[in-house]
Amino acid sequence: MSVTFELSCVLFDLDGTLVDTAPDLVACLNKALSVHDYPLADVGKVTPYISYGAAAMIKASVGDNANDSQQADILETALNFYQDNIAEHSHFFAGILDTLALIEDEGLKWGVVTNKRKRFTEPLMAALDLTSRAACIISGDSTAHAKPHVAPMLAACRIAEVNPQQCVYIGDASHDIVAGKTAQMKTLAALYGYLKPDDQPETWGADALIASPDHLTDWIKTALCR
Repeated sequence: MSVTFELSCVLFDLDGTLVDTAPDLVACLNKALSVHDYPLADVGKVTPYISYGAAAMIKASVGDNANDSQQADILETALNFYQDNIAEHSHFFAGILDTLALIEDEGLKWGVVTNKRKRFTEPLMAALDLTSRAACIISGDSTAHAKPHVAPMLAACRIAEVNPQQCVYIGDASHDIVAGKTAQMKTLAALYGYLKPDDQPETWGADALIASPDHLTDWIKTALCR
């Protein structure tokens, strides 16, 4: 961490970093699979693909047993179920509320940059009473390009009125780290998130590997003392 780093804003990926959305996402996927007469998905098998979108979750669950058209039908059904059940079982990762409290108590800003579509991001943030607390909420369709493109990161900074070099971005996928680094932010890899078995976060180039939200809180405290 550079001694010249002055932390102003903490930016979070949403699914698998700020909020554990797997219970709702997998439940809605399984409802859709049942409607279309496919076996239910193994939670452990599909959860690591959440960061790559619902289509990737479906591909992981049905494999070659459904063609592209059939997978598209499952996807539409799953997303409709999800929109109607956006926060039935989703919850904050243990320690995240303490992290947000620290950020706010220290007078810092925080926000969300996710590849989740506005259709789902905005209702989820509202259901969790986060909308008014966040300095920015950038969804996958808020800009012309989603992560790993830098556009969402820079849009977040414009809305939050912060300098990218004074931000840290935490996410649980390699594309999160690429996007943050391209924007010249500090980057943190959330090891507690939805990592795939073959992921190697130590190779992503993040400034630190974060084992838990409590570890994130400690990282922020250390940054503020520099």
